[in-house]
Amino acid sequence: MKKLIVAFAVLAFVSCKKEEKTTIDNSQISTKESAASAVKTPEELGKEIFEGKGNCTSCHQVDQKVIGPSIHEIAKIYKDKNADIVNFLKGNGEPIVDPDQFAVMKTNFPVTQAMSDEELKAIETYIYSNLK
Repeated sequence: MKKLIVAFAVLAFVSCKKEEKTTIDNSQISTKESAASAVKTPEELGKEIFEGKGNCTSCHQVDQKVIGPSIHEIAKIYKDKNADIVNFLKGNGEPIVDPDQFAVMKTNFPVTQAMSDEELKAIETYIYSNLK
């Protein structure tokens, strides 16, 4: 009988042991969510590069020719000719929009050639987003 009482006591003691609290570290979740919300679409990234480090707006505006052709004109001609904007920005393509201004654009190739394929593709996406 003593063995049965001891067994119940041990069983009761084990079953009543203190539960461990599990806490979830939400800091990593919120960081990931913040990073996800900070991720830009290719069009947004392209616009940021075009207006920022690419300094493209010094020669190209959306709807008017300044030094170089407008973004709208570039997008239309490249789309109509099924040409590759990224290839041109890498310095590997012939000028098809405004060949007379190619010498001016050529001086900017070191800037575009230093960009990643992702950045160049984003610029292309931004340019095409301006088609009317």
